[in-house]
Amino acid sequence: MVDMTPDVLWHGADVLAALQTHLVEAGHEMPSADWQANGLSIDTRDLQQGDIFVALVGENSDGHDYVISAFEAGCSAALVRADFASDDLPNDAVLLRVPDVLEALEALGRAARARSAAHITAITGSVGKTGVKSALAAALAKSGRVHASEKSFNNHIGVPLSLARMPAKCDYAVFELGMNHAGEIAALVDMVQPNCALITTVGAAHIEHFENEAAIARAKAEIFSGLVAGGVAILPRDNTHYALLSDAAKNFSQIDFSLSESRAAAHAVKTHLHPTCSCVTAQIGDQQMTYKVGTAGAHHVSNSLAVLAAVQQAGADLALAALSLADNEGLSGRGSRHQVPVGDGAATLIDESYNANPSSMRAALTTLGLTPRLGRGRRIAVLGDMAELGDAAPALHAELAETVEAADVDLVVTCGQLMKHLHNHLPPGRMGPHLNSREGVVELLRRDLRPDDVVMVKGSNASGMGQVVTALLAAQNIEEKRA
Repeated sequence: MVDMTPDVLWHGADVLAALQTHLVEAGHEMPSADWQANGLSIDTRDLQQGDIFVALVGENSDGHDYVISAFEAGCSAALVRADFASDDLPNDAVLLRVPDVLEALEALGRAARARSAAHITAITGSVGKTGVKSALAAALAKSGRVHASEKSFNNHIGVPLSLARMPAKCDYAVFELGMNHAGEIAALVDMVQPNCALITTVGAAHIEHFENEAAIARAKAEIFSGLVAGGVAILPRDNTHYALLSDAAKNFSQIDFSLSESRAAAHAVKTHLHPTCSCVTAQIGDQQMTYKVGTAGAHHVSNSLAVLAAVQQAGADLALAALSLADNEGLSGRGSRHQVPVGDGAATLIDESYNANPSSMRAALTTLGLTPRLGRGRRIAVLGDMAELGDAAPALHAELAETVEAADVDLVVTCGQLMKHLHNHLPPGRMGPHLNSREGVVELLRRDLRPDDVVMVKGSNASGMGQVVTALLAAQNIEEKRA
């Protein structure tokens, strides 16, 4: 019989040791050490029996309001503020009382890092962090046990939470680090202490918080401040700021990757871009290999080179890792494809709605241009505003017209005040309607899509383009139920 009992993540005594400088004793009994936890949760909606519930205080909610619910759901302990009180707690409830819950979570994350012998890779960049993290985790899983941060858990909460969830026994771990301001990555990487630091690319994302793009590059380069002695930096040779990044990593071994530069340690020899995938021959160090990337676009080929470079320096099986890239289909909101019923046929929906900046917009539009036209089908881009671009926002939106033209997109539907600048710069033959609401976009698409159309939806999270995708997929689900 297979043992389905989950591994113990934390023993109570180890948690108390990790939090010893944080636990509040005055006026309270010290919590029992006779318990164990299988996981951690900050949300009772996904809490599993045996988890530690972390009662964080957010802008719109306070985790302490859900502590009772967490114990009712079977949590093993709750990390709470020192003054938390309730008459409805179970008699045997384990409360870990601390002055600051987030600081205590960070301490638990640092303890998880200190006990781990895993080879750890940290990833940052303006575009592609989550996709590279997922692809690298899948590639490393061919060689051993892997722990990776979930979704886009890459901020001051997601990183310590992901660290604290890392099992004591795993061979590899992969963490994603994000930022909006200078100094944020330095704080995150100080907790992670990676063996390898990988930068996917540098672009104008969040540029409203920076003087210029070079300042963004310097902020991304903070990832090297936490590299352990003997660590390796993996750098994008094709990026404008490569020299700056390389100089920032001068105290470490460096591996560069490139789509075109044959001097790069990891570079593409031949690339064939197809509508839904790419076929690549690449040189990775001293090994040449041919493999398939299961997602379309040159940017995904570039990411695959970074992934294989990271696999090689981690000492994992490079051939098996390359095979895994064929299964690397687009993530939700990052290139996943769906068939949506339209009349007596279907349209292809490309979901790029998770987020957007000028670099990722250009990549998505270029990839849309790889899709062949079938029948009366058109290439349609539905674009929402790109956020956090500051004074440069109007020009950065308008400049997308050049990529639209190069990709030969048939129709561009724009939504939002900033996308009006792109709308105004489009030639009449490519100019679709400009709308001011997501609802208007959904109504237009439901009314005007044709069979064989390929429609790509993209925008920053604040633009709500994800809701457009959800509405179109809801129509698909209704059709499937009827069938």
